[in-house]
Amino acid sequence: MKGTRSAFDSRNAFSARGVPAEAVAPPPVRRPLAAVFRALVALAALTGIVIDLALADSVPRVLSYFTVQSNVLVAVVFAVSAWRAWTARPPLPPWLTGGTLLFISITGLVYHFVLANDASSFSMTGDEAAPLTGWHSVSNQLLHTVTPLGALANWLFLIRPGGLRLRHAGLWLLYPLAYFAFALIRGAIMTPGTPARYPYPFLDVDQHGYAGVLGNAVIFGLAFYALALALVGLDRVRPRPRGRGKGGAKGLGNRISSQGAGPLK
Repeated sequence: MKGTRSAFDSRNAFSARGVPAEAVAPPPVRRPLAAVFRALVALAALTGIVIDLALADSVPRVLSYFTVQSNVLVAVVFAVSAWRAWTARPPLPPWLTGGTLLFISITGLVYHFVLANDASSFSMTGDEAAPLTGWHSVSNQLLHTVTPLGALANWLFLIRPGGLRLRHAGLWLLYPLAYFAFALIRGAIMTPGTPARYPYPFLDVDQHGYAGVLGNAVIFGLAFYALALALVGLDRVRPRPRGRGKGGAKGLGNRISSQGAGPLK
């Protein structure tokens, strides 16, 4: 009785000071709609990856693409986020969900504006390129369009704003930088003439030389950093969705981040 009364008095003390008692230890909230949406995004990423692996003649080559790697990250992060939302677990940290959004956004943007753009000097849709059909087309749309849009919708409507910090933008660039090093080292140790020796045209040392590839990397790196900064800035000004109840519980229950809280195949 003494322990119970002490806890009761503590809650009353917080209420007397103007702090709602429920804010001291908010009850866990299940977020089934968020869980289902994230599970669908994870399934889309996984389906695209499985199709690519099933159709490929070389599994290591498929896994060497930034597109596939970023979609693997989406599949894992969104599956875990779906489970946490379904079971009322704490959300994943904003730096992780924000980084996942950045990498899959790079995948979608570079594909649609660089690799699949006939006006681009790095276009992979020239006269000699055969159009994608059948399951190749399905996988292509899942990995380059569906998952980036799904990740963006999740960030806009299901993640509480204000969790990203300026330092996250620099932290996120470590992965593209590591991928750049990986692509060059992989190309250097592979036999000249090997298919997809360099996964993307702007990383092709045979065509551009190391100086040209380094220049391309600097340009893309600056663009990626600008995109990362834009995400951090937008995270601080984007509005919360409607429907918040008392204490912010309603409407925020479907979020995965605390308050204040790739290139292509």
